[in-house]
Amino acid sequence: MNTSFTTINPAFGRVFQPDMLTFGLCVPIESYPNSPVPTMDRFVERVQLAEACGFTSIWLRDVPFNVPSFGDAGQLYDPFVSLGLLAGATQHIALGVASIILPLRHPAHVAKAAASVDVLSGGRLLLGVASGDRPEEFPALNMGFEDRGERFRDSYAYIRHMAEDYPAFSNGLGTLTQRADMLPKPVGGRIPMLITGGSQQSPEWVAANGDGWMTYPRNVDAQARLISEYRGRVAESHTADQERRSKPVMQSLYIDLVEDPIAEPRPIHLGFQSGINYLKMYLQGLRSAGINHVALNLRFNQADIEETIKRLGDELIAEFKS
Repeated sequence: MNTSFTTINPAFGRVFQPDMLTFGLCVPIESYPNSPVPTMDRFVERVQLAEACGFTSIWLRDVPFNVPSFGDAGQLYDPFVSLGLLAGATQHIALGVASIILPLRHPAHVAKAAASVDVLSGGRLLLGVASGDRPEEFPALNMGFEDRGERFRDSYAYIRHMAEDYPAFSNGLGTLTQRADMLPKPVGGRIPMLITGGSQQSPEWVAANGDGWMTYPRNVDAQARLISEYRGRVAESHTADQERRSKPVMQSLYIDLVEDPIAEPRPIHLGFQSGINYLKMYLQGLRSAGINHVALNLRFNQADIEETIKRLGDELIAEFKS
């Protein structure tokens, strides 16, 4: 199988490169360990700083409601509205969503908003998609939770067809008969869509349909095994007339970067506190395991956020460029 990745838009080509590891930051880019609700202070300025320090992407989440049992209200603002603002405030950093909850939105609205961000930013959109994991949100929108997997598939197919000219398409979410067209069209001919986790689908469906895979933090050995299995399924999914290309894998990671460079790791939620030396070693292991991109989350970081962003740029990102 060709180990290169298909370049869908400029952001996809910059963020995902075979055998390379690039870095993004999750918004909110701030410390808020004791509350589910961030301040969102200086969030645009911090995204601009991340771009200046060499991060290749920023990632927002789709959190329609503040659910106390979930414990995190995300960036508060609608992701597409936020990405529109950031498209005008930045120049080249990729604008990612991790992830849009497809069963909670009509796919026509997702396709329109996503293509708009992609075009307005010059091809910088990366769209993570998911089926949703907060049952409390679904009744508020008169949606069923148990059947969200089927709606995820229907929504995914609908969005794919919206990139065509005057599509003819029908499923449970709508019918188009070549009498109407969705504009604008995405920069690269389609929206880059990365599937989060399993999204209530079979592993084979995820490998065959996604442009890449978003997975969760694990130890390096477990991650390497799952990535190998995923890429094996990707290879098996190609038909005889398709070019056999690989697909990228990314993950998130919560970090608390301390001043002492040799500080040993201590577990925190979905990540660890450590010095820069251990962080580098862990990330080198992820690169060897096949991870192509890591979205760092500073929610539990105790040091000054701006100084941490600069330090990561100087001491981490620079080392992984080659």
